[in-house]
Amino acid sequence: MLPTVKLGDQEVKLEVASSSEEIEHGLMYRTSMPETQGMVFLFHPHRPVAFWMYHTLISLDMLFVRDGKIVKICKQVPPCKSEDTSKCPTYPAESTIDVSEVIEVNGGYCDRHGVKEGDSVQFDFPSK
Repeated sequence: MLPTVKLGDQEVKLEVASSSEEIEHGLMYRTSMPETQGMVFLFHPHRPVAFWMYHTLISLDMLFVRDGKIVKICKQVPPCKSEDTSKCPTYPAESTIDVSEVIEVNGGYCDRHGVKEGDSVQFDFPSK
């Protein structure tokens, strides 16, 4: 079973990326994703992070979470079409951001479902 999180007005099932390989691969090469699915990247203990869209084929909203609150949202982040990784911008653009989790959902999700910076986030991880 996948963990879930309530984002705005609906529950989202999350694939988990916690190893360095899973975090690096993320949602690369996906051509679509259901509205009720996403991915959570775990950084425990929290640390500064920045994300890119290299080989990511769909637009995403990135939610940066620290201590159970959304501290930054990068909306409608476009795919990076360059094969040169140095030409792929990082997000958030202004710097790295110190977080414990990053959630990626379809681009536009936050606007469609009323998700905003400062919202609380509570993950429901199923017991094994």
